Amino acid sequence: MVSELLIVALTLLAAFLAAVAQYLFKLHLPRFKFNLGGILALVRSRMVILGLAVYAISLLIYLGALKLGQLSFVYPTFASVFLFVLLISKFKLHEHISITRAAGVLVILAGILLVVFTY
Repeated sequence: MVSELLIVALTLLAAFLAAVAQYLFKLHLPRFKFNLGGILALVRSRMVILGLAVYAISLLIYLGALKLGQLSFVYPTFASVFLFVLLISKFKLHEHISITRAAGVLVILAGILLVVFTY
């Protein structure tokens, strides 16, 4: 039987990489204009291409975790992406994180912990 720790580690890595991909997309968007030229520039952007590559790696790792574990365990654990996005938003993008938003992510984290420790 595959270790639950391995499944959790793979799922957390996949979630982290998905959050990094979102960050890479966000880096390009201030220059994005929603017109044909803007869309063409978007798909040629290094940050968007890199973000798609990171997303693809995240998906492959997630699929590996899903192959090893139960969907009802892996998918809720992947919700840790919300925590990673919050941390990246705060420390890399210097976004303001309200107490309410942080509390919401902590509730999600509590749910993930319930899933992980009752597997």
